[in-house]
Amino acid sequence: MSELANIAADGRADVLILGAGQAGLQTALSLREEGFAGSVLMIGDEPSLPYQRPPLSKGYLQGTISADSLVLRPRALLDELRIGVLSDARATAIDRVRQELILSDGQRLGYGHLVLATGSRARRWSGLGSDLDGVMYLRSLADATALAQRIGQARSAVVVGAGFIGLEFAAVAAKAGLAVSVVEAADRPMARSVTPTMSELFRQWHAEAGIALHFGARLAAIEGDAGRVAAVRLEDGRLLPADLVLMGIGGVANDELAALGGLPTDNGIVVDEWLRTEDPAISAIGDCASHPNPFSGSRIRVESVQNAIDQGRTVAARLAGRPLPYRAVPWFWSDQGSLKLQMAGLVAQGDQLIEIGSREERRLSLLAFRDGIFVGAETVNRPADNMLVRRILAKPAPLGFAEAQAASFDLKTLAAAVPV
Repeated sequence: MSELANIAADGRADVLILGAGQAGLQTALSLREEGFAGSVLMIGDEPSLPYQRPPLSKGYLQGTISADSLVLRPRALLDELRIGVLSDARATAIDRVRQELILSDGQRLGYGHLVLATGSRARRWSGLGSDLDGVMYLRSLADATALAQRIGQARSAVVVGAGFIGLEFAAVAAKAGLAVSVVEAADRPMARSVTPTMSELFRQWHAEAGIALHFGARLAAIEGDAGRVAAVRLEDGRLLPADLVLMGIGGVANDELAALGGLPTDNGIVVDEWLRTEDPAISAIGDCASHPNPFSGSRIRVESVQNAIDQGRTVAARLAGRPLPYRAVPWFWSDQGSLKLQMAGLVAQGDQLIEIGSREERRLSLLAFRDGIFVGAETVNRPADNMLVRRILAKPAPLGFAEAQAASFDLKTLAAAVPV
């Protein structure tokens, strides 16, 4: 099927989705599941069909997952569902008056409703040596393919940033036999995401894997030799040998197009609880959307598969005439070597923590309470606990600390006992 075969003769789509990632694809699929019969067209800026991103920093780098297996849905199924996909295309402007999206080649595509699922990109470092060959980022399939080739050629790697992506890559590179160093400005790994207890558990694992960890350290420059990376120099003068540097210093919302079109942005495209922008003909979802979150009591932007899928479903239901506010429990995961970290809710907001399991065996769950109310949990190598936590948090009646204590913090009992 031609990419534009299922839109009207005047070049308009009933629903035009800018972004062919997890969020954009889920919107299209859910529209069909909801019985939406209008035309649906996705526009992506990469040459491939929508694919999974989480395996890029793990199985794909290790060579255990192929590029073909990353594809979320085959072309034949999308054709059958009448979901158009225009790949390798870039949007440059939104004409909100005419309800048209303008592409870089000058083509104008009209829409009844526009869904912005533009995602996020890796934050760039612009210091001395940032343009050297061997300074790399990990966000797209193209990034991961280039990085996998470099791993096979490199002897030493420096990872800047001890967040999820940086540590996942560090585990893979160390397993491949590289000498790996991690440089982090904070005093512990994943400091913005997990508790000190969980940070320490992961710090120990990475140290045992032979990874050199440098906390409270800042990058001053990247040294080169004949245009290629040779070492990383820290602000305190230390020099770390490297022929490969991975920058893992966070993500930035792709909200520039929305801002150019006059839509409010605040660390992402501002939407309400229905995921609507201030323009009733435009929604925003996924990594690029800043939404009010009932669990945090504030506006947040979440970069996770769960958020992308749930927000895609929410928008599709609204467009199909079944509006529901977005109130899904946020959850995340990260696989680092033999450790599987899973988080549900907002543990960082807790003022009281309860431990279940064993730190020594690295099978641990931390339950977080704020003002006596259960707000989330982080688990490592205890996937059943994570599922139970998500069930508890999804129920409208909050779980109190006294109730949890009376049940000896048995999650299975608590999941069954909390009223629906």
